[in-house]
Amino acid sequence: MKILFYGDSITDAERSRPHDTIIYGLGYGYVRVIADRLMSEKPNEYTIINRGISGNRVVDLYSRMKSECTNLQPDVISILIGVNDVWHEIDSKNGVEIDRFEQIYRMMIQYFIKQVPNVKIILCEPFVLEGTATKSTEEMPDRWQRFQAVYDYAKVTEKLAKEFNLPFVPLQQKLDEGAKQHGVEHYLRDGVHPAVGGANLLAEEWVKVFKENIK
Repeated sequence: MKILFYGDSITDAERSRPHDTIIYGLGYGYVRVIADRLMSEKPNEYTIINRGISGNRVVDLYSRMKSECTNLQPDVISILIGVNDVWHEIDSKNGVEIDRFEQIYRMMIQYFIKQVPNVKIILCEPFVLEGTATKSTEEMPDRWQRFQAVYDYAKVTEKLAKEFNLPFVPLQQKLDEGAKQHGVEHYLRDGVHPAVGGANLLAEEWVKVFKENIK
């Protein structure tokens, strides 16, 4: 079974390029943890591919979905996207409006379904916590409030999962609960990018949904 992970820096996690090396090509994040768990159980059953790129928004995923996804004919495509669609607007006025996010995300799902026969698609909930990159500052006193727009993008992602009857991996509530108990930095080192605790939490929730819906 070939499983392809598609997304931004959270998925990328500094994976090496070229990205066909089994160890370094997976990065240090949740994709690597998932690979460790699945392949330790069934060493010869899975091929894990990481196609995350740091800084990507949904429009960037859409632009490379043929070369980076469908040409590889994966059995499973896992998508995690959304925080940069908000973040890029906050910092550089180059985000993706929520209506356009939904439209392009829907088109991407439709394309995958059409181009990859019998593909299974898993949608992961985008998330954010109040950390060093997302908290309000003197220069931007509403910064954290603006970052909370990610919650709305998460609702769109869940809506699309229901529309296409796709497995959905909920993450925000688990991160909120964990952060209250152990602190934000244990899970997301800056409010966006997973630390070790966050990578393990993402992997645990993903594997749970995968086993319930795919295997």
